[in-house]
Amino acid sequence: MKSNKDYVVLLHGLARTANSMNKMADAFRKRGYHTLNLGYPSRSDKIENLSLKVLTTALDLCTGELEEQQRTQAREGQIHFVTHSMGGILLRHYLLHHKIRNLGQSVMIAPPNQGSEVVDFFGNTPGFKLLNGPAGMQLGTNEESLPLRLGPVTFPVGIIAGDRSINPLLSRRLPKPNDGKVSVTSTMVEGMADFIQLPLNHTFIMRNEEVIRQSITFVETGRFRHREQ
Repeated sequence: MKSNKDYVVLLHGLARTANSMNKMADAFRKRGYHTLNLGYPSRSDKIENLSLKVLTTALDLCTGELEEQQRTQAREGQIHFVTHSMGGILLRHYLLHHKIRNLGQSVMIAPPNQGSEVVDFFGNTPGFKLLNGPAGMQLGTNEESLPLRLGPVTFPVGIIAGDRSINPLLSRRLPKPNDGKVSVTSTMVEGMADFIQLPLNHTFIMRNEEVIRQSITFVETGRFRHREQ
C-alpha cells in the first residue's frame, strides 16, 4: 500500500451523485491516499458557477489539512483529481482561471472535452433542460459550447475514453466510436499527457476495475499502462 499525504479529489458527472464514484474512492483509499468524494448539485447552475463553488469547497477541505501537515511533515502533499464526464469540464474551467499550488495528476474519464452532439440534437426536446439543467445545455458542440472555449490543457491530465454504448438512440447521433454520450474523439484535448480507449459505456465506466487500475497508475506515474507494455 502506498502511504503518503496526497489527496485524491473525485468529481462525478452530470445528473449523478458521489455514490457513482464510491468504488473509485475506495480503491484510492486502500492505496493510502486521502480521498474526497465530493457530491454537488450538477443540474442547479451553469458550469462557470458550479466550477467555482465545487473546486473552492474541495480545495478548502484539502488545503486546510495540508497546511496542518506542513508543520509536521518535510514533504507537502499533492492534490490529484479523478473526474467523470462533466466533472472534468468543471476542473478545466477552474484551472483556466485559477492555480492550484499543490496540483498533482488529473484523470478525466469520458469527458466531453469537445462537447457532445447529443446536446445539439436533443437540446430543444421538451424535458431535456429540466433533466440536465443549465450546465447540461452548455455541453454541445455549437457556438454555445463551453468546453470548446476552454482551450488546451496546461496541467498533467490523462484521458480514458469508452467506445461501447447501451443507448442506441443516443449513439446514432454521435460520431463512431462512442460511449453513448460522448464520442472517443470528443474526449480528447490538446495538451493531454496520455490517452487510453477501453470497450466500456459512459454510464458505468468509472466503476470498471480496469479504469480504476489505470486511474491509480496515472496518478502515481503520469502515464497509463498500455497493452504493449
